[in-house]
Amino acid sequence: MKPIELIKQNAEALYGEEQLLEKLATGKRLKVKLGVDPTRPDLTFGHMVVFNKLRQFQDLGHEAILIIGDFTTLIGDPSGRSSTRPVLTEEEIKANAETYVNQAYNILDPDKTTVRFNSEWFNDMSFKDCLGLARKMTVARMLERDDFSKRFGSNTPISIIEFLYPLVQGYDSVMIEADVELGGTDQTFNCLVGRQLQKEAGQSEQAVLTLPLLVGTDGTKKMSKSQDNYIAFNDSPKEMFGKIMSISDEVMWDYYHLLLLKADEEVKVLKEQHPMELKKQLASILTSMIHGEGVGEHERGQFEQVFSQNKRPDEMPAFNWDELADEESQSLLNLLGNSKLIQSKKEARRLIQQGSVKVNDVKETDPFSMLSRPDDPMVIQAGKRIFLEIRP
Repeated sequence: MKPIELIKQNAEALYGEEQLLEKLATGKRLKVKLGVDPTRPDLTFGHMVVFNKLRQFQDLGHEAILIIGDFTTLIGDPSGRSSTRPVLTEEEIKANAETYVNQAYNILDPDKTTVRFNSEWFNDMSFKDCLGLARKMTVARMLERDDFSKRFGSNTPISIIEFLYPLVQGYDSVMIEADVELGGTDQTFNCLVGRQLQKEAGQSEQAVLTLPLLVGTDGTKKMSKSQDNYIAFNDSPKEMFGKIMSISDEVMWDYYHLLLLKADEEVKVLKEQHPMELKKQLASILTSMIHGEGVGEHERGQFEQVFSQNKRPDEMPAFNWDELADEESQSLLNLLGNSKLIQSKKEARRLIQQGSVKVNDVKETDPFSMLSRPDDPMVIQAGKRIFLEIRP
């Protein structure tokens, strides 16, 4: 496969392809930029899509430049948002940035990765320089962005500082003289601004490669923490495996394409096999990719023991009674809620009332059923994937 074919595989669009081909023909080691804003303490599988493509560039001999947007996070990326993003403190941003880099190395080759923080150049920028940058973009051009135009049309506030975000992201490309920038399809506008700023600075314009947005575990919306449909890099192996197994068969093919980098022809062959086995294979590979060799297969064995053989897993979270209750008797709802293994007590109540909770293999449907300190370890199962042991 030619390098350009590998680069374009599973991508949504490539802007500046002719310029990229010319650069590839020279044999030059390209600077391939990916920017991430450390707005949260962990990465999700949605990030893995662009990290995988960046790793492909590394394997082709090019330099990956990971831009940590510690400065741009103070602004907040408005892409795809209907409201202004809350601002984080510098301490929160720094802590998040450290975890981002460590988690990124699950995919990227550290020896071929250069990490830059855009505060390196923006912290020293004068207000005069800032105004000079703002002069390069019109309000009309900014309103071409779908999210801005919708907010403007509905009289939803848009701060002036948000208008600056695409310029700030684009200026990163000028500062590192990027040859290629990667991003999700929701970053297209911002990346193209980078091309424009490079041209005005007399630089060769970067190619822009956009990638599809990964659908979350709900099967309909973009993977996002705000939608609670995400798989995080720092999920436990059991949680990660279980979340992957919860996706629909249709969404599974996107994961094979975008996370395992399978070509259309390969996926076509895979579709002839049993979907459940393929999903377990997918979950095993991805879990091992993040947590280490062999971990995925271990979780697969635990999963099959519970779901195929209707047995309890060999390993489960264990609590002493006094960790979950302050009296000799406690309601089932409070025991589950206090374990923190379920998102909320509201969710725990729903699971109990719909008959999805068992205490020592006996179904319970009353959230306020009182349980006493057990003489022997008690096992509570909530849904298909959550087990906990309560010891005296």
